[in-house]
Amino acid sequence: MAGETIITVVGNLTADPELRFTPSGVAVANFVIASTPRNFDKQANEWKDGEALFVRCTVWRELAEHVAESLAKGTRLVAQGRLQANSFEDKEGNRRTAWELQVDEVGPSLRFATASVQRQGRGGGFNGAGASTGGGRPAEQAQPADTWGGQPSGEWGGWQ
Repeated sequence: MAGETIITVVGNLTADPELRFTPSGVAVANFVIASTPRNFDKQANEWKDGEALFVRCTVWRELAEHVAESLAKGTRLVAQGRLQANSFEDKEGNRRTAWELQVDEVGPSLRFATASVQRQGRGGGFNGAGASTGGGRPAEQAQPADTWGGQPSGEWGGWQ
């Protein structure tokens, strides 16, 4: 959407994602990413950590379930989403603002690790091959392009 601030954060999970469901059954997961800059100090001839940035993150629906199944404390990841300010009044009556990343995309950082991708099937709508299945047909009936070298199974999916 126009006017939204899109950012990308690379860092480590401070704890396992917390998966919950709204009263209407929609999955939502929350987690915190710690992003710490590292710089090389030429005089000391060593790497030094800067001050950590802790980013609160929220993911919704299938992505929330995939995140909860796939990520654990300490996992290095890359998350991209919309930065959102939530204003509130504290106990003393002061106006405060909490920043949160509404995550649209998330994945493991492959800089120091490997990952295995597993597509997840899902009914209706987008079939993962860039085209709609149309008419509300289940995605399993559509035969998407075999982009990942495995058997077509519908929607693009999660990773481990």
